[in-house]
Amino acid sequence: QVQLVESGGGLVQPGGSLRLSCAASGSIFTLNAMGWYRQAPGKERELVARIPSGGSANYADSVKGRFTISRDNAKNTVYLQMNSLESEDSAVYYCFVVAGFRTYWGQGTQVTVSS
Repeated sequence: QVQLVESGGGLVQPGGSLRLSCAASGSIFTLNAMGWYRQAPGKERELVARIPSGGSANYADSVKGRFTISRDNAKNTVYLQMNSLESEDSAVYYCFVVAGFRTYWGQGTQVTVSS
């Protein structure tokens, strides 16, 4: 089993920044892809960013140029740096990791962008 603990969400004004972190622990042998989804009220969950174990990250069009995903393999942690936040970015953000043939999910962290 793999456990994920997220942190870094909160309330921020439009144009502000937040950094989300997601640390994996447990029976970790190899972490493949890591990333973030988000879900706003009344909307479907959408992929925000994904970073493979090797290669380039990919982003939702709506966050390109504003969000940056990174990972620290030594710490089994994935980060999401969010800049120039907009009200439309308000959602619950869920991290995920792919380990072996399974996908594990974090508990979700709320991001609210409001003045």
